[in-house]
Order: sequence, then structure tokens, then C-alpha cells
Amino acid sequence: MLRAVRWCVYVIRCGDGTLYAGITNDLEQRIAAHRSGRGARYTRGRGPLTLLHQEPARTRSAALKREYQLKRMRREAKLAFLDTVRSRG
Repeated sequence: MLRAVRWCVYVIRCGDGTLYAGITNDLEQRIAAHRSGRGARYTRGRGPLTLLHQEPARTRSAALKREYQLKRMRREAKLAFLDTVRSRG
């Protein structure tokens, strides 16, 4: 039987205050890659990195669509979204 791959969308805050959204099927490994400089070019040299948000996605396609939505949001909208999510949980 095939193991279901679980995708997630995540948002991290870089040390310079900028936000980065990405997708992965292994969040722990991906965050470690970002922190070690092997992640996205954008996050290299912008540490320390803080995971602010993660949400599950059923498929890679769904994760990519959600990542695109987050990346299209203006900074103020992203921060409001993150505040709303944190206040719920």
C-alpha cells in the first residue's frame, strides 16, 4: 500500500522581518534546510527564521495554489491573516 504524502503550506518570518511562504511534504526537514542555508535562495542569510504558520493541504496542487494565494497577499493582509489564525488557536 502506498503511503499518502502529506503536504503543507508554511509561512516563516526572516530575521529582517520579511515573510516567506512555501510548501513541503516534510516541514521539519524543510525548516532545517532553510536554517542551514540549503533552502530557498530568498531565506539565505536572512536568519534567524521563525515558523509562524502551517496548514495542511490534501495534494501538492492544493498546496501550490494556497502558497500562490499567500504570496499574492500584501504584507499587511498577511500579517492580519496571521494574527487571526494565532488568535483562533
